[in-house]
Amino acid sequence: MSYQQLTEGKRYQISALLEQKVSVSNIAHTIKYHRATIYRELKRNKKTKTYCPKKAQDACLTRRKTSAKYRISSKTIDFIHILIEFDWSPEQVSNVLKMCGVLVSHECIFQFIHDDKRLKGTLYRHLRQGHKRYRKGKRTRSEAIKNAVSIEERPDVVDTRERFGDWEIDTVLGKNGTGSIVTLLERKTRCYLIKKVNSKSAVDVTRATIELLMPFKAHVHTITADNGREFAHHKEIAEALSTKVYFAHPYSSWERGANENSNGLLRQYVKKGTDLREIEDDMIHWAMTRINYRPRKCLGFKQPAIVFKEMCLAA
Repeated sequence: MSYQQLTEGKRYQISALLEQKVSVSNIAHTIKYHRATIYRELKRNKKTKTYCPKKAQDACLTRRKTSAKYRISSKTIDFIHILIEFDWSPEQVSNVLKMCGVLVSHECIFQFIHDDKRLKGTLYRHLRQGHKRYRKGKRTRSEAIKNAVSIEERPDVVDTRERFGDWEIDTVLGKNGTGSIVTLLERKTRCYLIKKVNSKSAVDVTRATIELLMPFKAHVHTITADNGREFAHHKEIAEALSTKVYFAHPYSSWERGANENSNGLLRQYVKKGTDLREIEDDMIHWAMTRINYRPRKCLGFKQPAIVFKEMCLAA
């Protein structure tokens, strides 16, 4: 039986059963708690021969208010404030603090943000919004890309994420043809590269892809794309980078899930409906840096940019 904290109601049940001379084991069985929980409760709160449930509950609340998680230093609070403003999630902040020897739960950080909002603060605006909007209507299948190689022929090692140098590619669109952002993600390190282009045309997307990956050509084994027409010049990409390009099944975004997830992070900085002509390249680079220096749970809360650099040096 897993550990459970006693509620006020359970404490009154314990008191009633003790008055009836019921053993600790039978009390535990009756209220469905481990007997160790009952022994610990009596040791803490049975000051005399009698057990008072009201005093026990009051003592419990007092202990909670004086526990470590309610005694966070002002220095730690300032650090939490800074990391949240860098768009880190409460879970990421909590685990990085843990690595530094400071124990603060992510629930406590959420409460801190909630209290800040109640006091007219703005920290809540840095939390990622997970609500996705879906377009209604019938999907139409795009024209097939010539000489496209299916993801089914991709080496199995790519699925394991054990090899460094397997990439996913996608595009993020601006408002009504105002441009596009080419996004690339390395599957093992989650390193994210982005570049704004004037259009979603295959020519612009191909040029941007080669420019982004050419500095890391030695670390590009495969690229996995969706079936968008912007990837029609995949052979040119493959030849320039000495790599192989594979295509996911239609309407199967989960086959490039890591890239899709990072595109969701990008939307914190480039909202849907944004006119990309008004977005400077410096802002795009700033957003990419923010995302790459967020610690990732899948990396043991290390930062993708750091892990990527380490892998490049080791390869």
